[in-house]
Amino acid sequence: MLNGDDLARLVMPLAIGLLIGLERGWQQRAATPGSRVAGMRTFGLFGLIGGLAGFVAGVSGSAGWAVSAVLVLAGCALVVIGYRRDKSPSATTEAAALVTLGLGWLAGHGLPVPALALAVVTAFLLAQRARLHAWLEGLSEADFHAVVLFAVIAGALWPVLPDRAMGPLNAWNPRELWLVVVVVCAISFAGYALGRRLGPERGVLAMAGVGAIYSSTAVTAALAQRIKTEPEARPRLAAGIAIASLVMFARTGLLVGLLVPFAFLGFARVVGPAALLALVLAWLLARRAAAAPPGEAPKGNPFALLPALGFALLVALVQLVVHWMQQRFGDSGVAVTLALAGALDVDAAIVALRGLPRGSIAPALAGAILALPVLLNTLFKAGVTVALAGRAGWQGAWPLLAAGAAMLAGFALAADALALVQGGAGVAAGGGGVAAGGGGR
Repeated sequence: MLNGDDLARLVMPLAIGLLIGLERGWQQRAATPGSRVAGMRTFGLFGLIGGLAGFVAGVSGSAGWAVSAVLVLAGCALVVIGYRRDKSPSATTEAAALVTLGLGWLAGHGLPVPALALAVVTAFLLAQRARLHAWLEGLSEADFHAVVLFAVIAGALWPVLPDRAMGPLNAWNPRELWLVVVVVCAISFAGYALGRRLGPERGVLAMAGVGAIYSSTAVTAALAQRIKTEPEARPRLAAGIAIASLVMFARTGLLVGLLVPFAFLGFARVVGPAALLALVLAWLLARRAAAAPPGEAPKGNPFALLPALGFALLVALVQLVVHWMQQRFGDSGVAVTLALAGALDVDAAIVALRGLPRGSIAPALAGAILALPVLLNTLFKAGVTVALAGRAGWQGAWPLLAAGAAMLAGFALAADALALVQGGAGVAAGGGGVAAGGGGR
């Protein structure tokens, strides 16, 4: 008797074949009847042959493996015969048939869900024929070399780097540091691609808003390295930096509200004025960028590797200081340590504070501690902008400095509020003592 898992292992290969066959049949829908070697039904059968082969191999021991091999070889032979009989052979259809056979075997052997996921990816890739061809036709030599370089950076170097603490004070993880380079280059390349696709103005703003959901610091570094080399694009690059900062304020506020809700009011009291100012500045700079001449789509090198390496070195230096602070001051320097770590990753500071025992820190103080990394992160990004772009970087740095000044004002208001709370608590404690003394007399 077949159970539910066995039925899935037999039905899923057929579904995989029909899915890929649907795409192949649609692509060849204009072909004359009888000229297609494989359509939707044939692909469904290829998936079923693979599924039966995988199923038999999984339930019948060595004899099942022999039968499985025969079925797979028969399926491959059918693919070869169809390719030889095709009047206008296309290796894509035959390759898709072999993939269908293999995914059917994988599903029949007990991995139906991964096989179906790969089938969906295969069908999607096959359906992108026109888009991929158009993209290749518009690909310049610089674009091609950039894609290859990024593949080396992200696919060849990053996975093989050591994933352990190394260096002085064990402060550096080579794979994590190189991930900084990968992220900055990826965001820079995404901005270049969006600029080519959407136009220079909308491309930069879209990249800044979406990229800042992951890392506003990386977005700032990617845009700052273009400020120096693209003078005509400085208004929209400055607007992109401001938008990334605004997204960071909104994202951190949401995380504090979800992860550390008791500290949200104290956090909002400090960061709220800066967030409102960032909203106004982002809107004004975006309007200014829209009013500026649109210019041309970005050309040349889609990303510069040296600025990304410089940013990674700066990150390594800050990490070294953070580890030294932890060893030097221990738990007594929690606010300073969280602030320094949060200068690079505000989320890390939020998660670290969430791990503290409940009631170990006053809500107002907790909010102020979480706001300190946001302030340092904002000032850090302003410094990165000036360091990478030179004097021209001030055009992108001043909105960050203005937001930092607003946060300092928020800290002053929070300090007054905290003093009032502490004073009220002291008065209440004193009144309770007097009452207790009166009862004793």
